[in-house]
Amino acid sequence: MFYRPKDGYPLPHNPFNAIVTPRPIGWISTRGASGADNLAPYSFFNGIAYDPPQVMFASTKVKDSLANIRETGVFCVNIVSEALTDAMNLSSENFAHDVDEFDVAELEKAACQTIDCPRVATAPAALECRMTQIIVAEGEQNHVVFGEVTGVHLADSCIRDGRLDVTRYNPLSRLGYRDYSVVREVFELTRPDDTKPKG
Repeated sequence: MFYRPKDGYPLPHNPFNAIVTPRPIGWISTRGASGADNLAPYSFFNGIAYDPPQVMFASTKVKDSLANIRETGVFCVNIVSEALTDAMNLSSENFAHDVDEFDVAELEKAACQTIDCPRVATAPAALECRMTQIIVAEGEQNHVVFGEVTGVHLADSCIRDGRLDVTRYNPLSRLGYRDYSVVREVFELTRPDDTKPKG
């Protein structure tokens, strides 16, 4: 099967999201200039660089997150564990601007250390970020937000042998359609050039 997206798709449901999977979920918390807090999940999210550490997420609609980031220049990425699945889903509804999704999902807030923004206290990891740029992508409402990570929170219970162990919290990932998956198994691969004798 081959199709050109500009002509539509030949299946009952758009397969694009099912092709680019699994995708990590960036649960973005923000605080507007008015002091109102917001929390919303984005599945077009990823890390993009190590030094300095940077992340991106894309918004396909003009939402409160984007408006708040434009006002304050900061945001926090909360990592969604399996235990937080229902809360994440509750926060995905398109509420009015004055509705605090932390309250809707009955989530405890914690203060960030390097930015003026709340984070999800029970998230296994959270990345405090300063926005570096917002790019308008092709399409009517597509925006990509880039941020530099200025602070990192890790749950002590998720650290084992000096490493963050994802099997301690089982991160949630987005698949296509309404499908999700949970990471329960990991395996290690060594790059071929890492096995060559030194010198």
